[in-house]
Amino acid sequence: MKILLVGAGGVGDAFAKIIARRSFYEHVIVSDYDLGRAERTIAAILARHGADVAGRFTAAQIDASDPDRVASVAREHGATHVMNAVEPKFVPTIFAGALAAGADYLDMAMSLSEPHPTDPTAQTGVKLGDDQFAQAGDWETAGRLALVGMGVEPGLSDVFARYASDHLFSEIDELGTRDGANLVVRDEAGNEIFAPSFSIWTTIEECLNPPVIFEKDRGWFTTPPFSEPEMFDFPEGIGPVECVNVEHEEVLLMPRWLDAKRVTFKYGLGEEFIGVLKTLHLLGLDSVDPVRVRTASGPAMVAPRDVVAACLPDPATIGPRMTGKTCAGVWVTGTGPDGAPREVYLYHVADNEWTMAEYDAQCVVWQTALNPVIALELLAAGTWGGIGVLGPEAFDAKPFLDLMSAPESEGGYGQPWGLQDRL
Repeated sequence: MKILLVGAGGVGDAFAKIIARRSFYEHVIVSDYDLGRAERTIAAILARHGADVAGRFTAAQIDASDPDRVASVAREHGATHVMNAVEPKFVPTIFAGALAAGADYLDMAMSLSEPHPTDPTAQTGVKLGDDQFAQAGDWETAGRLALVGMGVEPGLSDVFARYASDHLFSEIDELGTRDGANLVVRDEAGNEIFAPSFSIWTTIEECLNPPVIFEKDRGWFTTPPFSEPEMFDFPEGIGPVECVNVEHEEVLLMPRWLDAKRVTFKYGLGEEFIGVLKTLHLLGLDSVDPVRVRTASGPAMVAPRDVVAACLPDPATIGPRMTGKTCAGVWVTGTGPDGAPREVYLYHVADNEWTMAEYDAQCVVWQTALNPVIALELLAAGTWGGIGVLGPEAFDAKPFLDLMSAPESEGGYGQPWGLQDRL
């Protein structure tokens, strides 16, 4: 297996550092528009693991917006798999480049949505992933696999949902992804600062678009942003966090393979974060449409959202100033195999202190990057396999969770997951 990793930002860097500890692949090509960033990732692997491990990594320059360039780099290095670790706005070009190169494909966020033109807070327009699923026939004809939404959310949350469906419930009322954290970022003086732990570009996209909900008797529909707030009690010391509806891929993926009466996604954003996002929207700073800006060197066309991203700390760099834990999981209600009502929360928690010490990666990007590495190992072993455009729910969850939780000394990843009965 030769893997072309597109993007050496926070998640891509963490992906490379995680896979460096494994042996199932032959080579990883770490590519980025900024070649120096790819080279820094490999230098970090060299410093920690030595030349034998770092020798299985090569840096390459790539333009993720150009499908021909993606295909060219993949062919040049004989890549069997293309791992997309950049902003979801680049999904269409990387997706097309991988198929053109005859490689399998994985991503952690799917093609972007477009709100309904006249009724955006009640009806769906173009949904997340619609563009990719529309091309499923092309991937099937080529005999290639596109495993989409294989991060943590979506990704691990979808694996949990499949496990619950197969092993814990005879009938599911709701699959509710719930994400929360108690993370705090401080400046050098010790003051708490606003510094999102994930790409602000992606965060704006998710949080300001109308959230999507699925109901079996209604299909997919939307609500206003930040709707239906609820307090959700997260485990392992995180505690109660107010969560609100947010647009996310799980709601578009789970109903394609799993039988549930309702599917939701709620994110614990916090009052301050919601206030900032609302202000950005009010000022038009969430827009991706370039505006004319006067600069010292003359006029330039700049997307306001890109300016916001440039002004905030890089999520890849805030780990040393971050404390706390992040939790990703699925809250499931319904009927157990014994016919009795059941309510469970399946989850995984990442502690920033541990991920920084072990991988020099902050916990949110590390937790996201872990899951495609596990998926690739299952694909390399032939445990998972398929063709076409498939989500994580299309695969047996137990091998994934077994490999994830097994101690490293036994060939696993040493990452136990939790299951709380909540009735």
